Amino acid sequence: MSYTIPIGPYHPALEEPIHARLTVDGERITDAKVFVGYNHRGIEKLAQERNFIQTLVLVERVCGICSHSHSLTYAMCIEHIMGAEVPKRGQYIRVIVEELERIHSHLLWLGIACHIVGHDSMFMQIWNDREQTMDTLEAVTGNRVNYAMNTIGGARRDIDDDKRKLILAAMDDLEQKMGPITHYLTSDKTLAMRTKGVGVLTTEDAVRLGTVGPHARASGVDMDVRRDAPYSSYNDFEFAVPVQQSCDVYARVVIRVLEIYESIKIIRQAVDLLPEGPINLGNKMPKVPAGEFVARHEAPRGHLVYKVVTDGGQTNHRISIHVPTFKTAPTVPVMLKGNTVADAGLIVASIDPCFSCLDR
Repeated sequence: MSYTIPIGPYHPALEEPIHARLTVDGERITDAKVFVGYNHRGIEKLAQERNFIQTLVLVERVCGICSHSHSLTYAMCIEHIMGAEVPKRGQYIRVIVEELERIHSHLLWLGIACHIVGHDSMFMQIWNDREQTMDTLEAVTGNRVNYAMNTIGGARRDIDDDKRKLILAAMDDLEQKMGPITHYLTSDKTLAMRTKGVGVLTTEDAVRLGTVGPHARASGVDMDVRRDAPYSSYNDFEFAVPVQQSCDVYARVVIRVLEIYESIKIIRQAVDLLPEGPINLGNKMPKVPAGEFVARHEAPRGHLVYKVVTDGGQTNHRISIHVPTFKTAPTVPVMLKGNTVADAGLIVASIDPCFSCLDR
C-alpha cells in the first residue's frame, strides 16, 4: 500500500523551507514532488527604487553564504553598461575573496553532510577548520559575512603585504588540515554506505534538467563559468575543473573536496601575482547610461546570472536574478525516486540548496 509522507516545509534536517511530498511503498520512495516559494522578499522590486551603490548592499543580502558572488555579478553588469574596465589589482582582489568564499561555502556543506549522516564529531572538526577561513575573510574584508568588498569599478579595500602573508599562511594551514578530512570523507565505511549509490542523478538527467555547479560536475557535466567564460582575470590563473562520474551523493562530497584544493591554488596565484596599481575607479556615484547587460558568474553553488536594465536615471530600471538553486531544485524528485525515506533529507541537502536565494 502506498502512503504519502510530507517532509517540510519546516524540518529538522532542512534548515530552509522546502516541502518534499513523498509517495512511499514501505520505506521505498516511488514518487516525489517538491514545492518551493515559501519566502518572498521582493529584492528585485526593491532594486528598482535603489541607486547603484545602494543596490550593491541590497543584493549582498540575497544570500549570506555567497554574498560576494551576488554583488560582484551585479557590479559586472553596471561596469559593462558604463563601458568601464576594472583595474587589474581590483580584479585579483575580487578573485581572492570569491575563492575564500567558495572554500567557506564548501566546508559548510561538508560539515552539514556529516551532521545529517550522524557523524557530529566530523561535522564539528570540519566547521572548526572552516573558522580559519572565516577569520581570514574577516581580516581581509572586515566582515565574516556580507563582506562589502565590491564597488562599481573595482574593490573597496586593498590587500597589503601583511594581509598577503596572512592569506598564504592560512592556505598552507588549511591544505594541511584538508589531508585528514579528505582521508575520512573518501574512506569511511559508514559515510560510504550512506552516500554511494544514493540519490543518483545521471549525466543525461543533469543535462536535461539544466543542472549547474558542483551538482552538475558530480554528474559528469564538465562546465565551469570561470574557465568557459572567464571574468575578473580568471584566465590568468591555472586551475582544474574536477568532474566525477558516479553521479551520487558520494560524488557531490568528493567534488567539493577537490574544488577546495583548486580554490587554494587560485588564491595562492592571485596573492603571489597581485599587480600594482589602483583597486577601483573611484568611489563616487557612477553615471550609468541607458543599457542592459547579462553577467554570468560561477558562485559556490553554480551558475549565477544577473540581467540589469538601466534607463539613464539614478536607479535600476529592472534587475532579474537567476540563482543556481533554481536549476538544481528540479533534480530533487528524480534523485529521490527509488531511495529510502531515511535518505530523503541527505538527498535534498546534497544539491547544497539556498532557498534564501531562490525565494529572493
